[in-house]
Amino acid sequence: MVQRQLPNPAELLELMKFKKPEFDGKKRRLDSALTIDDLRTIAKRRTPKAAFDYTDGAAEGELSLTRARQAFQDVEFHPGILRPAPSVDTSVEILGGPSALPFGIAPTGFTRLMQTEGEVAGAGAAAAAGIPFTLSTLGTTSIEGVKAANPNGRNWFQLYVMRDREISYELTRRAAAAGFDTLQFTVDTPVAGARLRDKRNGFSIPPQLTLGTIINAIPRPWWWYDFLTTPKLEFASLSTTGGTVGELLDAAMDPTISYDDLAVIRDIWPGKIVIKGVQNVEDSVRLRDAGVDGIVLSNHGGRQLDRAPIPFHLLPEVRKAVGDDFTVMIDTGIMNGADIVAAVALGADFTLIGRAYLYGLMAGGRAGVDRTISILRTEIERTMRLLGVASLAELEPAHVTQLTRLVPVTRSAADALVR
Repeated sequence: MVQRQLPNPAELLELMKFKKPEFDGKKRRLDSALTIDDLRTIAKRRTPKAAFDYTDGAAEGELSLTRARQAFQDVEFHPGILRPAPSVDTSVEILGGPSALPFGIAPTGFTRLMQTEGEVAGAGAAAAAGIPFTLSTLGTTSIEGVKAANPNGRNWFQLYVMRDREISYELTRRAAAAGFDTLQFTVDTPVAGARLRDKRNGFSIPPQLTLGTIINAIPRPWWWYDFLTTPKLEFASLSTTGGTVGELLDAAMDPTISYDDLAVIRDIWPGKIVIKGVQNVEDSVRLRDAGVDGIVLSNHGGRQLDRAPIPFHLLPEVRKAVGDDFTVMIDTGIMNGADIVAAVALGADFTLIGRAYLYGLMAGGRAGVDRTISILRTEIERTMRLLGVASLAELEPAHVTQLTRLVPVTRSAADALVR
């Protein structure tokens, strides 16, 4: 029989610990975010639809982005047992320098339109975390401004080749003079992808105000306060602004970009150079043989060619083709530290995060970017411990199985179907 008694107030106090209230609204909402998806939810609530959709969206039917994220979800891990890893080493050497974590911040455009701190928040958070920060040609903070925000850390610059080649050359020289150590030469944007959310929302610089955008802005006065009381939004690296993202890209970029342009930029750039936007094995091998320092397997976050190859699916085949001594990085679809661990296990030397960083930025400025990095760090460390590995070097393909939903149809099978 159960023995019962009157509740003892002293014992109740031991069992019931009241949480100390947090009066700082920003800290409270960021502390409540346990995943990147949580940060995305906060970002969507706090940011006008046009700006949020620019970050969140992709090209056309957004199939490339959906498939890239699904590819990471379709991962089966294979942990080792009785292999304790009480502490883990998440550091890596990448492109001649250190990174405390196996990811850096990817280049993003229009960044101050997402949240007014923009690239300064990203570069500052990267400096504090000991990881690289990449400034986009379409960034809204100058090369020199990013250097000031991250004076002792690793800064990388992402370069588009312009119709006016001298613009690209001058940006390259400025980045080199500012001490940026790596150039991401981007090759997947000869023309702009069809980013339909932007067209429907009238997303542009300057923003196009309609009745819909005004109504959407009413519950977000803090965004408009920041936008209207900070310096004019413009591309820090370009003199021409005005229009949608697609119009700006089509006016500035040159669809005739070739290996000749790569040769010219290599002559100008004194540091490491990687080619961003590689999407097949053949180009990976060709670029390795051309002597570049590395590649980024990327479909531009699904924002260019919809139905493009999934970088994570390409990774094992590319690694096998180029060998172990060539730097292979990957982006697109990363939303969890486990995604990063899986990529490293299958041969990636490094990864880049774009949307995950911007969700944090929109959720809480610099503190939000710090939260993004903290969440991913925790997920990486926990996944490594559960796999039984103490360092990134111990990760190997045997730790991961890529489960496949999209199985290519062979030519012979396709011919048989036609018959």
